[in-house]
Amino acid sequence: MAKRKRLTPAQPTYLSAAPESKSALGAPLATAAPIAQVASDAAAQAALSELSAVLESARADGRLIERIGLQQIDETHLVRDRLEQDEDEMAALMGSLRARGQQIPIEVVQLEDRPDGKTHGLISGWRRLSALKRLYAETSEPELSTIKALVIQPASARDAYVAMVEENEIRVNLSHYERARITVRALREGVYPNQKMALQGLFANATRAKRSKVGSFVALVEALDAVLMFPVAINEKLGLALVREITRDSGFADQLISHLRAGSRDTPVAELRILSAAVTAAEKAALTRLSEPQNAGPLAAEPVAAGPRIREPLPAKGERINTQVAPGLRLGYTPGQHRIELSGAGVDERLIQELRHWLSQR
Repeated sequence: MAKRKRLTPAQPTYLSAAPESKSALGAPLATAAPIAQVASDAAAQAALSELSAVLESARADGRLIERIGLQQIDETHLVRDRLEQDEDEMAALMGSLRARGQQIPIEVVQLEDRPDGKTHGLISGWRRLSALKRLYAETSEPELSTIKALVIQPASARDAYVAMVEENEIRVNLSHYERARITVRALREGVYPNQKMALQGLFANATRAKRSKVGSFVALVEALDAVLMFPVAINEKLGLALVREITRDSGFADQLISHLRAGSRDTPVAELRILSAAVTAAEKAALTRLSEPQNAGPLAAEPVAAGPRIREPLPAKGERINTQVAPGLRLGYTPGQHRIELSGAGVDERLIQELRHWLSQR
């Protein structure tokens, strides 16, 4: 009888001898089916694209806060509406920034191809930018070398000016003189075609009476902005009185300028004293003329202009104009002095050659 061959039992380690993929931690990796891997990669790419689109949309809408270097921001991108800063308020702001950090971002617009290296132009937040610059100059702390900012894209220059004005109106109230001054500057920059549209555009949320007073102060800015040292100290009553005399007497402004230049004006009080004295003298002279007989001359029957006049955006006599005409290029001139100055990083040999060629063709 033939013997049966005994079968050898299977080796328990046979399958374990096959190579397997392991992770960096030594755990076996599950091998996914190719179609599942493709679907996973496509989903990840779609999610990444969607996230990028959301971030780009937030940046375009001015909803994405970015950190920008202080030296990269051109704070002269717009003609500022604020003439001076109160030192007590600035000290309080610096103390808050030092203790709690920047809570509210500034608003900037992105600049392109600036020779001076500036990448963003300031729209609103001048006080916060100034405070952080002073803090960084005092401490040199790296965390103070940047500022939180919303990068916005104003549809037009008008929108940019309105954003600046509204930010200051809400946070720190502007004086009537500062409001009138930015109105004049916006007109000279060509942002608005006339004074009425400038007032309605810049101060759309103000009452009609408030816009009327700002319009009245425009005459004061046009007449005296070149010589006043403390214009923000002029209150509403004195300002309207000055405007009334400027409107009534064509020679009043020139006489007042002479008094201001001849007088000592080391403090706001000293300058206000000169302005008040000029108004008082003009009012007395007007009363004297009214008390004269009716046949004294045509001045007795001369009507007094009522309300603010709509003026063309012309520079005040003797006022130096300084405006940015191109990225990195500013133009300065004073009417009547027959002199123009160009300054900025854009002034180079190429510009000089182009100017020479253009002037030779005139």
